[in-house]
Parts: sequence; C-alpha cells; structure tokens
Amino acid sequence: MQTKSILKWALILGIVIVLNLFFYYATSLVYKEPKWEDFCQQKQINIQPTNQQACLAVGGAWTESPGKPMPVTVGENRPITSNSINSYCDQTFTCQKNYQEARDLYNRNVFLVLVVLGAISLVVGFFLVDFSAVSLGLSFGGVLSFIIASIRYWSAMQEYLRVIILGLALATLIALAIKKFKE
Repeated sequence: MQTKSILKWALILGIVIVLNLFFYYATSLVYKEPKWEDFCQQKQINIQPTNQQACLAVGGAWTESPGKPMPVTVGENRPITSNSINSYCDQTFTCQKNYQEARDLYNRNVFLVLVVLGAISLVVGFFLVDFSAVSLGLSFGGVLSFIIASIRYWSAMQEYLRVIILGLALATLIALAIKKFKE
C-alpha cells in the first residue's frame, strides 16, 4: 500500500511539473519574448562618445562627475590619473529603457495567461475528484502557475494591482475550500 501511495505522489508531482512546462512552452511558442539584441544593437567596433552632445546623439545618457580626476589602478597596481574617468556615456540608456518597457509588457501579458491557465487547471482539478491523482496534480499545478506568474511580474506590478490580485486569489481559494470541504 505504501508503494501505491508513493507512486500516486510521483504522478501528482509529474503532472504539476509537466503542466507548468507545457504552459511555459506553449506560451513562448505563441508569444515571443523580447530580446535585448532587438533593442540594443551590438557593434563590432564601439567608439565611446567623449562629450555630452555625441552621447545624446547615439541615445545615451551622459554622466558627469565634478571634481578633479580620479586615480585608476592598472597593470601591477600602478595608479594613473585620467581626465576621461570623470565623465562617461552610457550608450545603451535609451535602448535599455525601451527593452525594459517591452519586457514589462511581455511579463504582464504572460502573467495574465498563466493566471487564466492556472485558474482553469484549479477548477478542472476540483471537478475531477473521482481521479484523486489527476485532481491533485491539476490543482497543485494551477497553484504553482499562480506562483510562477506572480514571481515573473511582481517587480513591475503596481501596488494596487498586487493588492487586488492577492485579494481575488484569497477569496477564490477560500470559496473553493468552503465549497469543496463543506460536502
């Protein structure tokens, strides 16, 4: 009897893992993730702008450090002084910002897809009570999908949206628990 219980939990764990892998790969097949290279082109020869105007012309952000030149250690710990260390250009500033905006939008959309798929899995799992391993696998898989979706988008999510989503998730789980275990 113990072997059967272990096999049941192995099956449940397998359903949870494969279900979420299926969600991930199905979503990535239909909806492509933005790539950094599509926003910030890599050049074979990169010439660093030496002034603010040249930096802004390439979409960069110019940073100027006031004060005297900073010593820089090179080679065998020999300090040298360079005027160019005080100011520099972040050439990827604009493209990185555009990439991050596209990535946040992508993560929001994937969040919504994973939440919907997780909810469907959870509901189907609650209706398949006659097949306990499948029911538990789908239910746990749906919950894991919620967790993955939240982790993926949590840092870019607005505060009020976090509270709303957590409130809805809590209310849904409590309602399902009351309905399921009332019987």
